[in-house]
Amino acid sequence: MEPVQHQMMGYDRAITMFSPDGRLLQVEYAKKTVHQGSTAIGVICKDGVLLVADKRVVDPLIVSDAIEKIWEIDNHIGATASGILSDARVLVERAQLFAQRNKITYDSSVDVSDVVKDVCNLKQLCTQSGGLRPFGVSLLIAGVDVTGPVLYQTDPTGIFFQYKACAIGEGEEGVSDILHKEYRETMTIKDALKLCLSAMRRVLDKEFNSNRIEAAYISSAEKMFTKVKKDEIEKSIREMKK
Repeated sequence: MEPVQHQMMGYDRAITMFSPDGRLLQVEYAKKTVHQGSTAIGVICKDGVLLVADKRVVDPLIVSDAIEKIWEIDNHIGATASGILSDARVLVERAQLFAQRNKITYDSSVDVSDVVKDVCNLKQLCTQSGGLRPFGVSLLIAGVDVTGPVLYQTDPTGIFFQYKACAIGEGEEGVSDILHKEYRETMTIKDALKLCLSAMRRVLDKEFNSNRIEAAYISSAEKMFTKVKKDEIEKSIREMKK
């Protein structure tokens, strides 16, 4: 007789219910949602930190410039996401409010790690409270603070890790392989942009084009969130083809 699957036994009906082998199945479903989301990349550079995201424009009638996949949290902090983007919007707005409160209360810019911890506290809360569901989204939160450029990845469980370079979403495995082989700590933001675009092109293949790509960076010198203009992305793509 074949063993009964966990789902059939009802262990995924409540977020607070552990399966016999110690798993929270709804949390694992949330992680699968992230792996089905569009690809996003974060890279630490010698002169700042870069975020690149696939906007996944699948309908030619959609205005691609109106799709936002990278958000400004504070002047020196940005974020991108993979998974359920409506969940990401709620978390980003919470992070923006947290940063504003810190500035009003202490008259100083918030540390990137404090923003990450606040977001992850809410994520973790949604894995242990009945009547809730986990956030089906992973965030890459990047910025420049007193320690220099930093990059964090958060997942639906509320766990976070600091990275030098990281990818999330459907192209995570392919992009991560490229980053492990080609990433260098001495890269400039411009060099990192070319690397990320090259990785996106290899992952997306025939679907790759500049309309799908969004990028932003925070330089160590200015500590200002800046979106990369579309013509700069197109220029980098042309230089890659030479």
